[in-house]
Amino acid sequence: MYITLGILLFSIVFFVSGKLRSDLVALCSLILLLIFGILTPEEGLTGFSSTIVAMMIGLFVVSGAIFQTGLAKMISSKILRLAGDSEIKLFLLVMLATSVIGAFISNTGTVALMLPILVSLASTSGMNVSRLLMPMAFASSMGGMFTLIGTPPNLVIDSVLRDNGQEGLSFFSFTPVGIICFTVGLLVLIPLSRIFLTRKDGKKEKGQKKNKTLNELAREYQLATDLYRVKVKKDSRLVGKTIAELNVFQKYSLNVLEVRRESGGRSSFLKSVSQKLATHTELEADDLIYLMGDFEQVELFDKDYDLEIVDTHTTETVADTEPGKPTQNALDFYDIGIAEIVLMPTSTLKNKTIIEINFRQRYHLNVLGIRRKSEYILHDMKDVKLETGDVLLVQGHWKEIGLLSEEQNDWVVLGRPLEEATKVTLDYKAPVAASIMVLMVVAMVFDFIPIAPVTAVMIAAVLMILTGCLKNVEAAYRIINWESIVLIAAMLPMSLALEKTGTSEIISSSLVGGLGQYGPVVLLAGIYFTTSLMTMFISNTATAVLLAPIAYQAALGIGVSPYPFLFAVSVAASMCFASPFSTPPNALVMPAGPYTFMDYVKVGLPLQIILGIIMIFALPLLFPF
Repeated sequence: MYITLGILLFSIVFFVSGKLRSDLVALCSLILLLIFGILTPEEGLTGFSSTIVAMMIGLFVVSGAIFQTGLAKMISSKILRLAGDSEIKLFLLVMLATSVIGAFISNTGTVALMLPILVSLASTSGMNVSRLLMPMAFASSMGGMFTLIGTPPNLVIDSVLRDNGQEGLSFFSFTPVGIICFTVGLLVLIPLSRIFLTRKDGKKEKGQKKNKTLNELAREYQLATDLYRVKVKKDSRLVGKTIAELNVFQKYSLNVLEVRRESGGRSSFLKSVSQKLATHTELEADDLIYLMGDFEQVELFDKDYDLEIVDTHTTETVADTEPGKPTQNALDFYDIGIAEIVLMPTSTLKNKTIIEINFRQRYHLNVLGIRRKSEYILHDMKDVKLETGDVLLVQGHWKEIGLLSEEQNDWVVLGRPLEEATKVTLDYKAPVAASIMVLMVVAMVFDFIPIAPVTAVMIAAVLMILTGCLKNVEAAYRIINWESIVLIAAMLPMSLALEKTGTSEIISSSLVGGLGQYGPVVLLAGIYFTTSLMTMFISNTATAVLLAPIAYQAALGIGVSPYPFLFAVSVAASMCFASPFSTPPNALVMPAGPYTFMDYVKVGLPLQIILGIIMIFALPLLFPF
């Protein structure tokens, strides 16, 4: 028992100090439990096979898809419209929406749904994201107190009552308790989040250059200014031919950026967009060809091949603008991207033209513009001889752009283009992502659907990948925050160690037994804060299972109603905010905050204590002794 307590203390000290990564501390504590034989290897690894961990992994993927498809931005925009310019109103809306959702689905699922929405919302509104994420995680736990199914400890105490012949709890028995929790939480979190959760920008090193975004590059090189779309008619002479056969660049001085082909008809739900580099793509009827150059040359190309000039230069999902006046958002970067490369003194491309280099065939990339010192060369590039220090804006498939770094002798890639590629939203997939999300929530809410919550999450995660809401499986793996996963998985066996060594039962029994002689209120306080303390180190469900029978017997032992005591166990087990690993929602928001262990102590511990004091006096009023 003492060894287990020592390992727990060791973990707490390092969590608080922040000198080691939290996941590494958790792994070290797990290894010590195995070395001292407190847990068997099979018991020690149970956390990695836990349904909680599996659900967290799946929810990271679902959350990433919601963000990747732009669905999060759409929802956050609506919340912003409701909030207006009021930061307090925005805070209230986030807390209210989270708690209402948390009343009907798991708090872990609630946080996974809200996380990408709030990150997008903070980015759009300019509000510090750290001010929102931790309160949102706490609100999801508060929402769980509104209904019987909101959180597992509620079901635990209902089971204890029924097993002992008492009247069970109804679906809304917890609602008065939930209202108190939410109100107190709101009043406490508004000042605490403002004081302790305001992150200052400027942690980046001085002189560190910000990477140019894809849209910034497009604006810098004026890609939208001379961008035009032509549509291939059914009877056009281009059908069945490739752009390479037509010498468009040499003949018309036009850059063919891409061929856009859609499938799925007019249905936005089934819509699929395919971007292809035009060189060797065999053209089909209704293909859209994106051209960059002088409009007179575009008209000539259109006339020669009987094409149709599309009136706008926006994407197909954006409203039309004035003909001939392109917007600044005319390019999408779903499959095809852009990047800058600067020529080195050792480059073999010096003193050669783009045509002499055969750049397009050799590197499978288009050159859209050349920046030479402060001058931009955007037209008639075919006769320009390249010089050392020239910056070329190239365009092609992301895979080909990724290979640019291998040509170290010829050029250096500027910025992190592949990192920017991960930020591209697949907005045409938003309806699919929304449908999958709704189906997942429905499966988690209704008990008559024979699908476990963890299964619903796993199905949703796989569907997000299969339907293209994420670019590929690799993108899904990158979205998962493995630090949070390892943290929870490695700390879950600690609860088993505390139970196995009898530590939990000794602590709870001695505290509760020693306070019974001082009356029901003191005993209630002892049960509440014992539960609250233990939940900081073991799961809330395990704590409720352990303490609920003890609380029931203690109440009968002094001749009072067991209801307030059992409610105390449920509330204390669910309202644990002072640790990042006390509940999965706390762990989920930790990296996105980004928060330290002490952030949870500064904000969560005062809330936990204040809520506990209020509940000690409120519960006997709601459920008399």
